[in-house]
Amino acid sequence: MARLMRINGLRAIRGYKKPRYRVGKPAVVAPNRLEQSFSVAAPDRIWATDITYIRTFEGWLYLAVVVDLYSRIVVGWSMKSTLTRDLVLDALLMAVWRRRSKPPVIVHSDQGSQYGSDDAVRFCKDHGLIPSMSRRGNCFDNAVAESFFSSLKKERIQRRIYPSREEARADVFDYIEVFYNRNRRHSHLGQVSPHDFEQAALTPA
Repeated sequence: MARLMRINGLRAIRGYKKPRYRVGKPAVVAPNRLEQSFSVAAPDRIWATDITYIRTFEGWLYLAVVVDLYSRIVVGWSMKSTLTRDLVLDALLMAVWRRRSKPPVIVHSDQGSQYGSDDAVRFCKDHGLIPSMSRRGNCFDNAVAESFFSSLKKERIQRRIYPSREEARADVFDYIEVFYNRNRRHSHLGQVSPHDFEQAALTPA
């Protein structure tokens, strides 16, 4: 097969390798309050958050997002060149600032050390957020956040390597704020965008 592909000038499409980083254990492990129940009756009851990576010729760009399970809208996000606790705290701060939600709000994540750090625990306590964590190594426990990252990579990134982190930031910002939140239709939402779904819920019948 390899010989025939060489003769015909064909190459296999490969995804890029994951960055090498150590995933430490969280200082605090919160209980799994979702148990894979992702349907929510109202906004700002449960948020899901997670981290992914984007490749550039300047190095990795890490993206943290916060997704409201009610409408699947991205309510907070942060992008940085290093994988630190500030990455997730900035995304959560954006969500808190944007939504002005009344506590308590459950925030579901994996067991990454950034989410179980002392700073993250204090942040949640100060802002009326209740931590929830997936079982270790079980991506299905955080399927909504994983689904968003899958859509981002299939619909926008498509295995590309950005020339710079700044160009990657601009493109991911456009995907989240211009396309995904306001225009991308979801089968889970009856084929409307997250923004339109929330607006329809707020409009009196």
